[in-house]
Amino acid sequence: MAGSGAKTAVEWLASVAPDPDACRWEWERNPLGVALLPAGRRWDVLVLPGELGRPTLDVLSLLVDRPGPVLAADVGDARTGFFVPPGTAERWVGTGVRNAGTGAWIVVPYPGWPTRGVRWLIVPDGSGTLTDPALLQLAMHEAAAEIACGPWK
Repeated sequence: MAGSGAKTAVEWLASVAPDPDACRWEWERNPLGVALLPAGRRWDVLVLPGELGRPTLDVLSLLVDRPGPVLAADVGDARTGFFVPPGTAERWVGTGVRNAGTGAWIVVPYPGWPTRGVRWLIVPDGSGTLTDPALLQLAMHEAAAEIACGPWK
């Protein structure tokens, strides 16, 4: 992502920081290209284990034109984080799913910059688009079924 799209995404993400201007300044100068941002203000993050996360994203991409932002973390994309509406984390019940809502902080890479350890699979568009939790749950169930039984024919 380059140009005004990246700037809009940066503005949207940094808006949750206690000091957005300081966040942007540090973020753009940090050699790692990451910032620590609080969840629960504009978004929560549901973190799925990698073996379920990537297949869930594949199914979700068939259901909607553009899901909300999605992060991949750790070596081999061991975790996948879906940005969902605030409040989702406190209501979500799911085995193996980590919830990051109010009081949690997330390592977030600068949109469009290559980083190590955490990267965007779906970069935020800056408009506030988030993944619908009901569609995410549907996609998770479909992905889990495909993992357990193989793809539908």
